[in-house]
Amino acid sequence: MSTQVHDLSTMPNSLDVDVAIIGAGPSGAIAASLLHQQGKRVLVLEKQHFPRFSIGESLLPCCMQFIEEAGMLDALNAAGFQHKNGAAFRRNGTYTTFDFTDKFTPGPGTTFQVQRASFDKLLADTAQSQGVDIRYGETVEAIDLTENPRLTVRNEQGELYQINAQYVLDASGFGRVLPRLLNLESPSCLPPRSAIFTHVEDNISDASFDRNKILISVHPEHKDIWYWLIPFSNGRCSLGVVAEPQLLERLQGSLEQKLMSIVNEEPGLKALLANAKVAQECATLKGYSANVSRLATGKFALLGNAGEFLDPVFSSGVTIAMQSASMAAKCLTKQLNGETVDWQADYSTPLMQGVNAFRTYVQAWYDGRFQDVIFYEEPNERIKQMICSILAGYAWDTNNPFVKDSERRLNMIVELCRNPAATPAFAEV
Repeated sequence: MSTQVHDLSTMPNSLDVDVAIIGAGPSGAIAASLLHQQGKRVLVLEKQHFPRFSIGESLLPCCMQFIEEAGMLDALNAAGFQHKNGAAFRRNGTYTTFDFTDKFTPGPGTTFQVQRASFDKLLADTAQSQGVDIRYGETVEAIDLTENPRLTVRNEQGELYQINAQYVLDASGFGRVLPRLLNLESPSCLPPRSAIFTHVEDNISDASFDRNKILISVHPEHKDIWYWLIPFSNGRCSLGVVAEPQLLERLQGSLEQKLMSIVNEEPGLKALLANAKVAQECATLKGYSANVSRLATGKFALLGNAGEFLDPVFSSGVTIAMQSASMAAKCLTKQLNGETVDWQADYSTPLMQGVNAFRTYVQAWYDGRFQDVIFYEEPNERIKQMICSILAGYAWDTNNPFVKDSERRLNMIVELCRNPAATPAFAEV
């Protein structure tokens, strides 16, 4: 579907809608679709034009339930993206896998690995086909929350107009529009890290390489440096490395030279990508972890990365985005229908329960505790299924003890893995 074009010169100086959504990425498209299904007047404002590049290309199975909820599953299944059924990890020659169909939590066990440019456009186009109004090339310049939210928007011709809304959802991702405009930015508890990434024509000839799984590799000397390799259906892979900034600064040359030199420090990746050709200009993302002082009020809510972004290591970004979109849409539908909504109790607290579960395992990955669990050679099957559910995105399943009591349960397993002579590792806990 072609991008919808609007002649803004004929528009009035202000528009009245029920919900203004900033950003047409996954959280914005899903939220818009869900609210449109409920008969709400929704307007989506997107600064860029689609397709546009983004990272976060390895979806988690948990996402599929939100895509289905939004009526977008058929379009996704027909798009030809790379099937994904799990995750593979490699460290110092040890290779292990997690099969997302063998997990503790009910729900989809497979998903896709996607080029985000075409994936995000597919979701937005499908929302448009459902009747959602998406306007591209429009920038939110200011917001007034004195009464009902009033947005000042600038179009590509430089003209300003206003949108009067009953509510605003910020789905602007790393743009973080409302946190900037409303001074909601808050330091992340995670240390700053940087990523260098690109797409390659992988030319992988190793028959044992599983294109149905993301491969996460650990640097042989620095356990807090890791690599992603995400196969696509067109013979390409997304390739990236994540490290603390000073560890990447020691590398010499261009971004491409830096990336390939550190990739070649991991023997397994070096062998896999011996014939790879860089197919896209390398890019970098620095200091991406972010937090906010408040996620939602009776006038606005932050979705996905606009609220908090943890780290790309377990591909949680799009899952958190879609989870937040679904939760916010349900709360907002109630509020617009005249029901009372406590945005802290009904949205922020339950959303953060899953985010904080993810955070436990992100922090433990970098300090080595979770790596010891991932690479333990004789795991208990039941415990592995519980861990697998979290890796598959089901971080809101409080029936899973590794979600409900994530830090304590993880530390128990870490102790068992590190001291197998004292107690059988991965015993039922």
